Amino acid sequence: MIAAPELQTEFHYTQDTDTRFSSDTDFDDPDGRNAIIGKGKAKKGKKGPGEKGKGVGKGAGRMNGHHQENGMENVMLFEVSVVDDWIESYKYDRDVALLDLINFFIQCSGCKGVVTGEMFHNMQNSEIIRKMTEEFDEDSGDYPLTMAGPQWKKFKSSFCEFIGVLVRQCQYSIIYDEYMMDTVISLLTGLSDSQVRAFRHTSTLAAMKLMTALVNVALNLSINMDNTQRQYEAERNKMIGKRANDRLELLLQKRKELQENQDEIENMMNAIFKGVFVHRYRDAIAEIRAICIEEIGVWMKMYSDAFLNDSYLKYVGWTMHDKQGEVRLKCLTALQGLYYNRELNAKLELFTSRFKDRIVSMTLDKEYDVAVQAIKLLTLVLHSSDEVLTAEDCESVYHLVYSAHRPVAVAAGEFLFKKLFSHRDPEDDSMPKRRGRQSVNANLIKTTVFFFLESELHEHAAYLVDSMWDCAGEILKDWECMISLLLDEPLPGEEALTDRQETALIEIMLCTIRQAAECHPPVGRGTGKRVLTAKEKKTQLDDRTRMTELFAISLPALLAKYSVDAEKVTNLLQLPQFFDLEIYTTGRLEKHLDSLLRQIREIVEKHTDTDVLEACSKTYHSLCNEEFTIFNRVDIARSQLLDEQVDKFNRLLEDFLQEGEDPDEDDAYQVLSTLKRITAFHNAHDLSKWDLFTSNYKLLNTGIENGDMPEQIVIHALQCTHYVILWSLAKVSEGTSKKEDMLILRKQMRAFCLMCQRYLTSVNTAVKEQAFTILCDLLLIFSHQIISGGREALEPLVYTPEASLQSDLLNFILDHVFIDQDEDSNSTDGQQDDEAGKIEALHKRRNLLAAYCKLIIYNVVEINTGADIFKQYMRYYNDYGDIIKETMSKTRQIDKIQCAKTLILSLQQLFNEMLSDLGPSFDRSSSAFCGIKELARRFSLTFGLDQLKTREAIAMLHKDGIEFAFKEPNPQGEGHPPLNLAFLDILSEFSSKLMRQDKRTVHMYLERFMTFQMALQREDCWLPLISYRNSLQAGGDDDTMSVVSGISSRGSSVRSKKAKPATGKRKLPEGKTESSSSSSEVWMSREQSMQTPIMMPSPHLTSTIMREPKRLRPEESYMGVYTMTPDHRRGTGLMEDDEEPIVEDVMMSSEGRIEDLNEGMDFDTMDIDLPPSKNRRERSELKPDFFDPASIMDESVLGVPMF
Repeated sequence: MIAAPELQTEFHYTQDTDTRFSSDTDFDDPDGRNAIIGKGKAKKGKKGPGEKGKGVGKGAGRMNGHHQENGMENVMLFEVSVVDDWIESYKYDRDVALLDLINFFIQCSGCKGVVTGEMFHNMQNSEIIRKMTEEFDEDSGDYPLTMAGPQWKKFKSSFCEFIGVLVRQCQYSIIYDEYMMDTVISLLTGLSDSQVRAFRHTSTLAAMKLMTALVNVALNLSINMDNTQRQYEAERNKMIGKRANDRLELLLQKRKELQENQDEIENMMNAIFKGVFVHRYRDAIAEIRAICIEEIGVWMKMYSDAFLNDSYLKYVGWTMHDKQGEVRLKCLTALQGLYYNRELNAKLELFTSRFKDRIVSMTLDKEYDVAVQAIKLLTLVLHSSDEVLTAEDCESVYHLVYSAHRPVAVAAGEFLFKKLFSHRDPEDDSMPKRRGRQSVNANLIKTTVFFFLESELHEHAAYLVDSMWDCAGEILKDWECMISLLLDEPLPGEEALTDRQETALIEIMLCTIRQAAECHPPVGRGTGKRVLTAKEKKTQLDDRTRMTELFAISLPALLAKYSVDAEKVTNLLQLPQFFDLEIYTTGRLEKHLDSLLRQIREIVEKHTDTDVLEACSKTYHSLCNEEFTIFNRVDIARSQLLDEQVDKFNRLLEDFLQEGEDPDEDDAYQVLSTLKRITAFHNAHDLSKWDLFTSNYKLLNTGIENGDMPEQIVIHALQCTHYVILWSLAKVSEGTSKKEDMLILRKQMRAFCLMCQRYLTSVNTAVKEQAFTILCDLLLIFSHQIISGGREALEPLVYTPEASLQSDLLNFILDHVFIDQDEDSNSTDGQQDDEAGKIEALHKRRNLLAAYCKLIIYNVVEINTGADIFKQYMRYYNDYGDIIKETMSKTRQIDKIQCAKTLILSLQQLFNEMLSDLGPSFDRSSSAFCGIKELARRFSLTFGLDQLKTREAIAMLHKDGIEFAFKEPNPQGEGHPPLNLAFLDILSEFSSKLMRQDKRTVHMYLERFMTFQMALQREDCWLPLISYRNSLQAGGDDDTMSVVSGISSRGSSVRSKKAKPATGKRKLPEGKTESSSSSSEVWMSREQSMQTPIMMPSPHLTSTIMREPKRLRPEESYMGVYTMTPDHRRGTGLMEDDEEPIVEDVMMSSEGRIEDLNEGMDFDTMDIDLPPSKNRRERSELKPDFFDPASIMDESVLGVPMF
């Protein structure tokens, strides 16, 4: 694979001509004056020993015509030496030397064949290539250019350098002898058309590098011709007496020779372009296409006068639609070099107008690297001309600053910066630097605010700041200007910021401070925190110092100005979290700290908004750091504030409870406000010394007894009591508390859990949700996991929920989570608000389900309670599919057998519900039954392909399923199938997961429940039994045989087996009169020699035993749940990958592509233009179907579980 060079945003293509006519080339006359004389007249003679020209060495002195840092002397000495030896050999015997060169190309392709002298003289190139193809080792698809490793990367680099050095050393005579170049070009053209990929790839690379070297030679000749022409004109314009006629003749002769050489070079380039490029730029191999596009970009940059025209640009434009990202990437990098040079803009106007839309669309490319380079290319286009990109084009790039992929966002941020901030007033640079709102950055900051508000993504300021941080960091860190814009009065004639703009500015200011202090991208962008360099650490420390010095003084004033605005205050209060608190002492800023504490205290007393109060609590937590000397000052202020609030709460609560059943609204509001403040502070601060449990418990108990307690008071009392329990646990866990403290905590925790359980039956939904969430948290915290990690001392605190509590929790989930969207939506506002409300409600329900599923995963409640959850997988797949799937996966890790029993239990519950709705004579083609069968198929796929790991679990699943199928005999007698017999049709979905010997064991266990008459039945009602028995036939070759559906017709494959009676190989179980309780003994005695897993009797079902069909309401019955839509029938992927695939917008649909460019462009070609028909065919081959269903591999086809 062609290694892509490092992509840069700036391109410097210096064309150094110092070495164009060096004296170390051709060993001929350095001025090239006798170049034509030697053409075609190379001497022949005997070749000296050791003069072969083969070999490839290290070097990268001049890559694609550009000097590298090391210089040619240090890097390419080996290539130069090898080429010099080859030139000597060529002058001595050109046939032998060319044979060496031919074998060099053949062997660099990985072919072990050798071209002999006889083959070289007597065979055509096509015959030689055919002979080499026969000798090519096709056992391995690898060849040098595709091999991995540093040595092969070095080989490729040296191979390319060798070709460049060869042409440069031969550029004054040998390449014009009409023999060497003709032979090489003919060979490479033939190889590039080979069916062997190695030949085609290697020869295309060689031909393109050869073309690049020839372009460099042509450029040198062009410059030399211009110089000669100027010398000739200068000499001819002299006075006749001073004119040197001999010199004029020499200059005319030199110009003629250079023109002849130029013509020959053009003929060679034309042959390579037509013979190789126009065929290989659309090769089936992406690496070959990438080589062609990369090199044509080099030609256009190197020799723009000859190559930078629409005849060549069209190939880059067409290839931008390539289906491979690496090829599209080469197109963009090639164009970046052209657009960087403003002098070339005029030649790119037509190309830009035709392909601009394609470039804009590539900013949404599915390959992030391509999208990044597309944005950088548009930035160069914008830099070259402001008029090219329309407002719509720019807006399509603007929104990418909010992309989750950081390189894309940073590139878009640079584009935004160039567009919005590049137009500075020239007077600003000449005037002395001003500070504050009069500074140059003031307008730029305002522009950022305006853009943020217009983008209407107000919750993503952190992403906007991160996107622009690299290019506009100095502007974004001008906090002095931001403070001035917020606090100072506007200048005369200046428009003041609106309230909305001030809010946005404060949010952006907070994000810039966070970015400067933390030095890592926001959540969701980037791979995590990286190690900072020494320079970055110094910048971080300097920024923290400067921000602390600025905001320690100005923050109290900002809080005072915006103290009544909850949103502004919430953001401003987060600033101290990023301060260097030591500066309060070293900078003697204690008075400003006191001012800040006073402002926070006033805000706490003014506000009841939860976000504001929590921000105040976090600010106190940040300032109360014992490492700093300001701790005592802040701790005293905090204690005074909390003392007042707790005393006020106790006083108000006593009065409130005495009012009885008719409390005053003002008193209730005062209690709620104070309780909110205490709860917000208790989240981050230990308030244990104020004994809040007693007062809150009394409040909650009164709410249960009276039943009319305001909703918000109960919610915050529950939350506050929860914090009391957690802080007590934290103190007990430290081991410094007394034994009495643990007993008190145990008593309080159990009493509180009982209180929450009582509130689960509240009439208020919000109260029930709060009680449920807290219960799930407490049960998880105080489960058996609490004693792990050497904390056995906490064993008295372990709490196992009783069966009644487990049942209440499960009923809450069934009643409040598994409901239709419409039932939970009470919004009657506009459609947009309604949608937002639905999304918020769904998010809340997902959190409730996740909280309960954690109890299952950590074995806090019994695993088989998950049956009621798992059976909802199909119906609520879009809403909760990922949560249920993860729960199944985790429970299987805990206990495979119990998980399997839970899965089959969920299917049994659904089957019973269906029987209740449809009756025992239901149609097995009904949507309800097909839905259960589809759910079973999904469950089956979760077991994966490793049958050994799931052997016991699958065997137990079949055992439970068989027992269930024969559990209820038919009241009409033995001649009719058991009521649950159709369940075997569902169970057959798991047959493919049984090992072969286990299939025989399960089959024998099945016969234990069958009578002789059952085995002879062939009516439709017995088809489930027949199909299940067929799925258990262990003698077949395919262990994963297709399970025949119970709705098969009379001509189905089941009936086709009628010629083989099912009882032909069946052995009646001995001891037929034994009681059914001996089922496990029969199972164990059957196949112990086969080492099959032992089937244990089914345990008694607990709180989730198969209920009567009372769980689902009529409209929620299974008939309406599992309708088999075409999507369900089509989806055959494993459950771990059965979601709808997320198809990223590749912006590469084949519709709306470019019309025939040959008809619209005025091509001024270099005799290389293609016929219009051929051009159309080439374009049609560049239009792949990027959404071809065949490219989306379903894992059922692969047969591999996607875990």
